[in-house]
Amino acid sequence: VQLVESGGGLVQAGGSLRLSCAASGLTFLAYAMGWFRQAPGKERELVAAISSGGSTYYVDSVKGRFTIYRDNAKNTVYLQMNSLKPEDTAVYYCAASLTVIVSRFNPNYWGQGTQVTIYS
Repeated sequence: VQLVESGGGLVQAGGSLRLSCAASGLTFLAYAMGWFRQAPGKERELVAAISSGGSTYYVDSVKGRFTIYRDNAKNTVYLQMNSLKPEDTAVYYCAASLTVIVSRFNPNYWGQGTQVTIYS
């Protein structure tokens, strides 16, 4: 199984980024997909998740700013991030899970991570 993230970078506060995660080696439709992030000195946290049926979960700090969606034909999940803040700075990880309830996302597979840095 491979999860390959892309789209990270350096952006000014208030700007936008779209992260992509291309999955291979698994039956994509069988998995919920999620994005985690880990800032220096902090624990990794679930940012957003989407079930195979399209149900979504967002951590409170990103609600209204981030959108997770998936393209099952391309085996890809996206995280559209708008109105970015310096506190969004972190390494963002894609993950796949057989979890049924997206708010209880428990990863089976991880990507390698992509750095997102927001400056003010």
